[in-house]
Amino acid sequence: MNKFLKKFKQIWAIEDLKTRILNTLLFLLVYRLGSFIVLPGIDSDILRTVLDQGEQSNMVSLINQFAGGAFSRASIFALGVMPYITASIVIQLLGMAVPQFQKLQKEGESGRKKMQTYTKLLTIAVVAIQAPGYLAAYVPSEAMINPGFMFNLSAVIILIASTMFIMWLGEKITEKGVGNGVSLLITVGILAGLPPAFLAEFQSKVFDNADGGRLLFIVVELIVWFFIILFTILVVKGVRKIPLEHPKQMLAGGAINRAQSSGRRYLPLKVAMAGVMPIIFAQAIMFLPQSLSRVEFFGDTVKGIFINMADPNNALYNLTTAVLIILFTYFYTAMIVNPRQMADDFKKQGAYIPGVKPGTDTATFIDNVMTKITFPGSLFLAFIAILPMFARWGGISTGFSYFFGGTSLLIMVGVVLDTLQQVDSYLLNRNYDGLMKSGKLRDSGSLNEGVGGIIG
Repeated sequence: MNKFLKKFKQIWAIEDLKTRILNTLLFLLVYRLGSFIVLPGIDSDILRTVLDQGEQSNMVSLINQFAGGAFSRASIFALGVMPYITASIVIQLLGMAVPQFQKLQKEGESGRKKMQTYTKLLTIAVVAIQAPGYLAAYVPSEAMINPGFMFNLSAVIILIASTMFIMWLGEKITEKGVGNGVSLLITVGILAGLPPAFLAEFQSKVFDNADGGRLLFIVVELIVWFFIILFTILVVKGVRKIPLEHPKQMLAGGAINRAQSSGRRYLPLKVAMAGVMPIIFAQAIMFLPQSLSRVEFFGDTVKGIFINMADPNNALYNLTTAVLIILFTYFYTAMIVNPRQMADDFKKQGAYIPGVKPGTDTATFIDNVMTKITFPGSLFLAFIAILPMFARWGGISTGFSYFFGGTSLLIMVGVVLDTLQQVDSYLLNRNYDGLMKSGKLRDSGSLNEGVGGIIG
């Protein structure tokens, strides 16, 4: 405890860091308060009554989790940052496939700003499409005070403006706060559901249990959850370090600069290079069976298969999800890692891998290493994605089981590691000890690159 208080005092003693932390908390508070403001023209009491009588689909539950509950409350922040994420993914994929966007990516800061502008414009278009669908499919007409064209138009405009405001909040957190802004907004939305989910789990096991309470079961759950988080951190931080050699540079007077050989010189290839994107892609695909099960064209047998594939508690759903994640991991890794480009860059810099010829041999070597480490990385992502199913099979409630794996756990771990890494750099720059004495926290990027790299 004394060490923790000392570290906290050191953090608070750095004026710039203290200001950034307070700014981050203020922006996050604004975001959370906005998630409770209901769209004008909607009766929140009637909305809650109608929704309590129905059953939420898997897609609604997932979106609501990312939006911090704003989706189910018909808040002005109901769509959250999901349209921005969708637009960012589309723009990044275009940057990998379309020559014009590839050219922008190589133009440095000016190209990045243009890409951001395109992302924002596409976000507006995505919200303009999603908002009417959200109002028609999710908000019941009974909860609308004056349903009609003017209500829908005003609600769509508010949802577009709110999404753009959330994007602005994320940019301000990145600029004036600590961590990647949009990633933190997602994490706060996810974490907002943790306390009520745990309290519901605690009540069901301790107070509502006919056997007189199962407090020990809660303790076991927390221990298992703790080790799952540790395992996730271990794999997220895991890298395959390929040593690099650089030519020695001559200094003035003929002296040789040997500083390069004494520093860390390696190419870090992450085990989980694709980040959370394969899980997001796989979950997006798994929304299709639920829609296909309602198509009259298919027979009862086919419909039954689709129904099983749409049930998160069914083994078929999770097996299909795991296979899709493995495939998407290879696909996305191949898209973001270009061994040929790496080999060319090394050749231009005069760097080389010991024992490997520059050029084609270097590209082949990197490609072989990536192929080998991507397989365990894909298995890890698939295992994390289906862990909530095993948690539910073990008797854990549905709400609390989502925190035992899946996208939620990976994003939380990645964003927390990334934020701690930034705080650690501030401490080191002020000649304080880092948050981790081993320094491993700052050796490599976190899984947040899978989120921040897309939306940051």
